[in-house]
Amino acid sequence: MYSVYMERGNELRDRVFIIAEAGVNHNGSVEIAKRLIDAAVDTGADAVKFQTFKTEKVVTLTAEKAKYQFKNTGIGDSQFEMLKPLELPFEAFEELLSYCEERKIIFMSTPFDEESVDVLDRLGLSIFKIPSGEITNKPLIQHVASKKKVIILSTGMSHLGEVEKAIGWISKILAADKQSINDMSTHQPVKPLTLLHCVSNYPARAEDVNLNAIKTMEVAFGLPVGYSDHTMGIEVAIAAVAVGARVIEKHLTLDRDMEGPDHKASLEPNELKTMVNAIRTIEKAMGDGIKRAAKSEIDTMNIARRSLVAARNIKAGEIVLANDIIIKRPGTGIPAEFKDIIIGMQLESDINVDSVIRWKDFKHA
Repeated sequence: MYSVYMERGNELRDRVFIIAEAGVNHNGSVEIAKRLIDAAVDTGADAVKFQTFKTEKVVTLTAEKAKYQFKNTGIGDSQFEMLKPLELPFEAFEELLSYCEERKIIFMSTPFDEESVDVLDRLGLSIFKIPSGEITNKPLIQHVASKKKVIILSTGMSHLGEVEKAIGWISKILAADKQSINDMSTHQPVKPLTLLHCVSNYPARAEDVNLNAIKTMEVAFGLPVGYSDHTMGIEVAIAAVAVGARVIEKHLTLDRDMEGPDHKASLEPNELKTMVNAIRTIEKAMGDGIKRAAKSEIDTMNIARRSLVAARNIKAGEIVLANDIIIKRPGTGIPAEFKDIIIGMQLESDINVDSVIRWKDFKHA
């Protein structure tokens, strides 16, 4: 697996890790899942992510659907009846992993139960995503952490104290194997633990997003923070990169009109590709934070800035007076800020009217 982030000192730099969240948008079909992988590759995303679960281990038979699920799928059916047709058999994930390797994109899948964690671990996954709904599920979180793999923890619906608890559960397990942590930090696309800010509505309203929480968590926990976006469109995800998000996750669908709970809040392939390209532009534009002239500005600097210019023909040996100087472009001579300094200085060579004045034109003590 290639490194997405380049280490410089203690900073994570250079490249945002972009996850195309296919989720359950395959509608239970391996062939549609492969088409989603193809689409993710075409968008330029770094990874494509699915969901691994046994419905019987995740939800009761009578659990109601969320409001957005009612809206997107109709008012009938329980959560169980909605999810069961979206469940892929465990053997399908080996096939999807092989297909991702063939297409040269990172395969990920979110496990929702401990058996699913074990299945994905046996497949050799190096990154585990813990979804927002499981942030208080200590047994599942610690089971994921016991695999000693990179973890991305989504924090939708949570407050800072709950995030802190979950980090503590993970850290306790990871701390038992410091060598594993060191290995992961240099060879994986994200640090051993990365947080994702998230608003768990589908779609989420822009006014609910609170992107500044990315900075809050980064300062509070000293961990890299990304953003899982459920808003319509691509603007908020792009803005999250400018705020400092190191990971961006966005739902991908082949067609928003397909049946299922998440299609309506997903991007179609051409939209996700536009988002990925925009993020790559933004991360280039962020720079290193040092305020200086860009190399590309030097020519413009010489044209746009001003120099001290002779207001008349001035002969060698003369003393420069205030009325002998005007300030004009280009900026290739003595900068205007030194006007008061050269007044009273003696010239060593002739200067023609409307010529820039240079330091070499003066006698030096």
